[in-house]
Amino acid sequence: PGKPANFSMILPPEIISRLEQLSKATKRSKAYYVKEALLTYLEDLEDGYLALQRLNDKNEKYLSHEEAKKYLGL
Repeated sequence: PGKPANFSMILPPEIISRLEQLSKATKRSKAYYVKEALLTYLEDLEDGYLALQRLNDKNEKYLSHEEAKKYLGL
């Protein structure tokens, strides 16, 4: 959503080399892969943060292993 913003950063030569090789092999831009990697990493971080919030919530109800299996019909 919204207008894309410019962003610049310095990457180590080995990462740039890997990006260039992948870009050439797949005919996709380096920016495409940087964006995809960041999106995946951010989603993982956000999921981890949410899990920690829920773990630290003293009012959260937790299921035992057996309760979870029963709930999921396993």
